[in-house]
Amino acid sequence: MDKFLLPLLAVVLGFILALITKKQKSWNTKLLLSFSGAFLLALTLFELLPEVYNHLDTKLTGLFIMCGIMLQIVLELFSKGAEHGHVHIHKNKTIFPWLLFISLCIHSFLEGFSIHDHNDMVYGVLVHKIPIATLITMFLLQSNYTKLQIGGFLVAFAFMTPLGTWISHNSTFLADYAHMINAVVIGIFFHISTTILFESGDGHKFNFSKFISIILGVAVAYMI
Repeated sequence: MDKFLLPLLAVVLGFILALITKKQKSWNTKLLLSFSGAFLLALTLFELLPEVYNHLDTKLTGLFIMCGIMLQIVLELFSKGAEHGHVHIHKNKTIFPWLLFISLCIHSFLEGFSIHDHNDMVYGVLVHKIPIATLITMFLLQSNYTKLQIGGFLVAFAFMTPLGTWISHNSTFLADYAHMINAVVIGIFFHISTTILFESGDGHKFNFSKFISIILGVAVAYMI
């Protein structure tokens, strides 16, 4: 049951953090984002990648992973990088951001396929979604969108990952393609997590706090 509840909990926690954190993308939020990127990347390497390589041809696996990377690049043409913390919503706009909404929903839906009873990817998705949900909520609350639009956005975003998990567990049609889809999801996770980890900091300076948060993310993932 945790595989369905924890992704929902992540969005709820992100919403609460957004209400508590007054300053947009604060220092603490940046560190949480760095931790989540390292944690997601490490869990993908420790859990999901070996599982896929055990069931698919190695070259075919690499091809699907590259397809996932390219798919995420295409999604970010519409989301502008919201999946890794770059949310750009203009305060004076009242038209609902459909491209951002659809892109995030597709991303969240696909990441649900990586969650199984026998792996710990649900924790990677949980930690990944908390800072993203926080930043998205911050920007939505600062926009001119109605409360109904904001609520609908967050509810749909919250339920897309459990929906993906449910379909992956109950669809007989997709069962034969599960490992291929997981390989695509690995590519998506690789792109997002490495973008978070390797994008330049302020003035291209070494950030010790960010480095420590990355080390902690990898260590926690290894110990699970």
